[in-house]
Amino acid sequence: MLNLMFKRKKFSKVWDFPGFLTWTFFFFGFLYIPIVILVIYSFNSSKFAMIWTGFSFRWYEKLLTNDDMQQAALNSLYVAFVAAPCATAIATLTALVVVRGGSFKSKEFSNGLVTLPLMVPEIVTAVATLIFFAFIGINLGLINVMIAHTVFCIPFAYMPIKASLEAMDPTLEVAARDLYSDRNSTFRYITLPLLMPGILSGFMLAFVISIDDFIITLMVAGGGSTTLPVYIYSMIKMGVTPEVNAISTLMLAFSIILVTGYWVFSKKS
Repeated sequence: MLNLMFKRKKFSKVWDFPGFLTWTFFFFGFLYIPIVILVIYSFNSSKFAMIWTGFSFRWYEKLLTNDDMQQAALNSLYVAFVAAPCATAIATLTALVVVRGGSFKSKEFSNGLVTLPLMVPEIVTAVATLIFFAFIGINLGLINVMIAHTVFCIPFAYMPIKASLEAMDPTLEVAARDLYSDRNSTFRYITLPLLMPGILSGFMLAFVISIDDFIITLMVAGGGSTTLPVYIYSMIKMGVTPEVNAISTLMLAFSIILVTGYWVFSKKS
């Protein structure tokens, strides 16, 4: 009995297991050390990516004169600023129907149908989207990418919005209706303000997914509609340069800001 109590006390916390901390440090080191190295070498003054010769902002200054890269960055922003709001609006309406739409037979099926793209490999979604566009004969350049990103980002926006709506106290809406508020006023003054943190979280998550997407964009993008991830991939095929390190660092910083914002609003929600 004493021996059993000793074992339970010894392994009462997960990091008490032998080797757990070692493997944890190894995992995080393997995950983040390459990113740290990339950021450091983005400030390298040498024209070779992995030969350090001194600290410099040379490659960040070069990005300001690279018209092709700037156009690719603008394309990414155009797509994200169209796809993210559209996906968020559709996800919000879907969440309202699923959560506040009462009980109906296909409720669970509808919820699974919306979240299914999260479990389907992205390459399958990309190939299916490409075949669909070719079948119906749509070739609108950057608009193809916007449509594909909107559909792909819906489940990512849907999950935090649905979670926020499920956590909302429904009695507040019932109280508003008891005080002679109609459906539109209840939604405008009660439901929407309380749901706004979840909507903003869904928007930011959809935005960062869209701006970072590579596989779907590579499949459906036509001439003149190259986004930043696709442009970086084309540069890497010629070899990794400090300029690639610099633009990757900027994308990393931008993504961190958006994900931090998503976390803040999710916490408020």
